[in-house]
Amino acid sequence: MSNSKGSLPPRRPGAQQSGRVQPAKSTASGKAAKKKAKKRSPFARMVRTLLMILLVAVIAVLAYMGYLYYKFEQGGFGVDQPVQEEQLASSKPLTMLLLGTDNRPEHPSNLTDVIMVASLNPVTKSATVVSLPRDTYVELSGYKKTKINAFYSRFKGKEDESGILAEDEMKTMMSKYLDVKVDYVTVLDFQGFRDIVDELGGVDVNISADMCYTDSVDGTDINLKKGPAQLDGDEALDYVRYRKSNCSPKTEASDDFDRNKRQNEVLNSLVGQMQSLGGVLKIGKVLDAVDNNMKTDIESAQIKSLIATYWEISKENVEFVPVTGTWRSPYVYINDEELETARKSLQNRIAGVN
Repeated sequence: MSNSKGSLPPRRPGAQQSGRVQPAKSTASGKAAKKKAKKRSPFARMVRTLLMILLVAVIAVLAYMGYLYYKFEQGGFGVDQPVQEEQLASSKPLTMLLLGTDNRPEHPSNLTDVIMVASLNPVTKSATVVSLPRDTYVELSGYKKTKINAFYSRFKGKEDESGILAEDEMKTMMSKYLDVKVDYVTVLDFQGFRDIVDELGGVDVNISADMCYTDSVDGTDINLKKGPAQLDGDEALDYVRYRKSNCSPKTEASDDFDRNKRQNEVLNSLVGQMQSLGGVLKIGKVLDAVDNNMKTDIESAQIKSLIATYWEISKENVEFVPVTGTWRSPYVYINDEELETARKSLQNRIAGVN
């Protein structure tokens, strides 16, 4: 009788082995068991992948913050002057004036289409932004009665005679008008605005109505459709500038108050864009883009402090206070109660009062 394994009858389940042990089979089973034990679940693999992505993101952000720090240290952005510790944005509330001029290559001008004043408080991590219509009639002691958007241009024309920068004159005038001390001023032209939006990959808005207007003289060609939209730099500029229609059929006209609402909407959306990871990684390009289209008296050290202090400010903690009034051509006569509310809102933000 043959003694080969092939001639043996099959072993009954659970039957005890007799004779020699079969180590090869046991070893193979052990390896399979170990291999099975080491196999990761889909959840574990997903967690590992997410951790790797997070690590890469953190490294990228830190590297970019290092680049920005280097850029500021080299005096590549902002005013190269020291700032005392107690004057930094991290230590005290600040109020800033933002002017948007309609200056662009195809239409040189120093009229200010955008006039905003923002007060920021580092303790409450909050801000108040007051928007004023460009056609606001200003009657202020010591100044000629005129539209608010004409002051910067007038001051510019008198710089050589007065020896005072137009930006400083605007800070003084707006401090008096709103009864708050304006610490800094930034002037951004149309091209700078376009570049910011484009470098951030566009801006998300909800267009309330169709907008159509053309002007062959300065190259304006506005054609926006109602509904949610992501706008590039040119389209975003069209969106905040639109006032009236000369198309056929005509689209609904828009006044200064509507323009201010749209300016606030775009600014709010840009805040969200900047706070995203993609926005963080694009800061350098944004700064480079506006460098030739912006004037500011904010020191480099102060800019670093502003970024560190308010980078994660919640959009819910940014209060927008548009000021309205009555349009009687060619002026907007501001509602006195609304103007006083705006002043009080800025003052309360500085004082840390809700």
